[in-house]
Amino acid sequence: MKSVFLKTMAGVLISILAITSAQAAPLKIGYSDWPGWVAWEIAIEKEMFKKAGVDVEFEWFDYVASMDAFAAGQLDAVTMTNGDALVTGATGAQSVMILINDYSNGNDMVVARPGIKNVKDLKGKKVGVEIGFVGHLLLLNALEKNGLTEADVELVNVPTNETPQVLASGDVDAIVAWQPNSGQALKLVPGSKAIYSSANEPGLIYDVLAVSPSSLAARKADWKKVVEVWYQAVAFLKDPKTHEEAVAIMAARVGLEPEEYKGFIDGTKILTLDEAKVFLKKSEGFKSLYGSSKISDDFNVANEVYKTPQDIDAYIDTSLMLGL
Repeated sequence: MKSVFLKTMAGVLISILAITSAQAAPLKIGYSDWPGWVAWEIAIEKEMFKKAGVDVEFEWFDYVASMDAFAAGQLDAVTMTNGDALVTGATGAQSVMILINDYSNGNDMVVARPGIKNVKDLKGKKVGVEIGFVGHLLLLNALEKNGLTEADVELVNVPTNETPQVLASGDVDAIVAWQPNSGQALKLVPGSKAIYSSANEPGLIYDVLAVSPSSLAARKADWKKVVEVWYQAVAFLKDPKTHEEAVAIMAARVGLEPEEYKGFIDGTKILTLDEAKVFLKKSEGFKSLYGSSKISDDFNVANEVYKTPQDIDAYIDTSLMLGL
């Protein structure tokens, strides 16, 4: 009996030590080059996490690599679009969206060569787009709003970071990309123009912080502090007194001059808490995180990104934002 008791106590002690160790380790968050995520750099540089009493370690990645690292269990959380959170969950690792950073407000674009004036002019033309990704969804929305369907254009599968060069080569008539790639395409091809953008459909692309369910369950109080810090960073960015410093911090992270980076920020609707709460209500359509995610889920299944429709509610936890 004594031996059994000692073994039981040893097991309990090991469990306690494991939990304590997990709680003591920094929260690892992967982030990448998008204004709504680069804004985390403000919190890092101004030591907001330290002041809030939460240990966080941010790791910089290319976007797709950040999702791969999360799926491999190397991160506690990652910055993604709501649609890509579903893809990662269905094909790699489940996550829970606990925070809306922003929605794209013009940075995602359909950029056409000279001579193409609007979306309707794309009929019968070649469009370079990374099939199955968010740019593809943006294109479908643009076509639908202009009385066209996917069958009216010829899709050419192009990695997003290669779209500027492909448009310049003349192999396609238009491309779909987000900043900085969309801006590079406009610069690289004289006379090219953005004929549709995410500003035409606010809420089509939400950018979020997605956390592993296990980390969220074990350290929910710490994740609440992370959410609180985010809104401190947003306030710092939006305050006229500190705005220039905030832009300089963000621009330095991606190696651009502040004046150039301001344009990228303008194409991103970085949300205050009050603004974000509006999109947390359950409803259909792009004006709800739930509705937008359902549209993305339908798109992903239709394009065979994954086979089984996802449970949208399982991917969203609004309690931390609504609890502030």
